[in-house]
Amino acid sequence: MKKNQVKSQFVAVASIAAELSDVMNVAKEISLAAANAKAIAFRAGEKAKGFQPITDFINELAKDTINLVNSINLQAVKLYQLTVNEHKMTAASNQFSKVTSLTENAAYASSMNISQEQAEQRKMECRREFQSHVDQLLEQLASVMHPARAARVIAANSRIEASQAGEYLQSLQAVAESVDNAALVIHSNVQRCRTALSIINFSD
Repeated sequence: MKKNQVKSQFVAVASIAAELSDVMNVAKEISLAAANAKAIAFRAGEKAKGFQPITDFINELAKDTINLVNSINLQAVKLYQLTVNEHKMTAASNQFSKVTSLTENAAYASSMNISQEQAEQRKMECRREFQSHVDQLLEQLASVMHPARAARVIAANSRIEASQAGEYLQSLQAVAESVDNAALVIHSNVQRCRTALSIINFSD
């Protein structure tokens, strides 16, 4: 593995971890917004009757997003571990190659070949596993987009229902805005995660 490649992989994984942390915080904010909206809708009674079930949807979306991000975080940690392992195996393989080259005429020099081959094989296994986890991570990141898109639709419906809530209008519209903004942030962060993955150079 080339030095620049190692660096790009570490940077990508670190970037993903940071973006996912932000997504998690936003999802928790959505959950809090749902709880606040439920309390407001309860106080508003009949005026916000149509808003009450929406709060349940908002809360479910927040939970789904949090669960997805937890799962994605596990993949990101695995990518980091694989990058470290591949880097170690590459270094080991290079060292064995140097030693073999320096001692090619020495007795038992061929005994180094097995160790070098094992290090090289393990390196390639790490590379294949890394690529496999990247594919899985991209799929999971795409799945986070679904709750984000759904949240925007719910936010639009929330605005409509909030318009019927009389004096509670502004409070409920604020909830709708916070959900809509959160969905935009999640979408943006996930896109940056995908971009971070795309910069990784998969060539040896």
